[in-house]
Amino acid sequence: MAAAPVPADFDADNAPNAEDVEQGFAVLAVKHLETYWGILHKVKGSSLRLTKYDDDIMEDLHKAFPDFDPAKPLDEDEIKSPEGKEKWRNFMLAYSKKVDDYNFGTIVRTRADGEYTNEGTIFVPRMQFYAIEIARNRAGLNDWVYEKAQKK
Repeated sequence: MAAAPVPADFDADNAPNAEDVEQGFAVLAVKHLETYWGILHKVKGSSLRLTKYDDDIMEDLHKAFPDFDPAKPLDEDEIKSPEGKEKWRNFMLAYSKKVDDYNFGTIVRTRADGEYTNEGTIFVPRMQFYAIEIARNRAGLNDWVYEKAQKK
């Protein structure tokens, strides 16, 4: 079934949130994190490719955010500040026609050395998740997940 067309006078900034739609997005975001976490249990992050554009994403990440350090905890206030949002939006737009669901919301851990917890996660667009997690994987920062899982 196709989505209904958006009226020309629709004001997204002032539209009320539809609770059932938000819950649907939350369920999909949780499924995504569960899938990714499950993969990290079975494959070392350092040997994992998340997209066919991983090399391009890393190159563009270093250009857009030259001081980005995947080992440092993410600062949600910085990421979601007006300046941070603008920089990330510009970064992500380059992938709008390449990466499916590039702007779909997902959940990223604030720390590479931490698990998914309520306090240790941020809701971000999928492209932002890819950039952060590809950088962490390339630096070997997610390998601990696999190593810990193999000990069990």
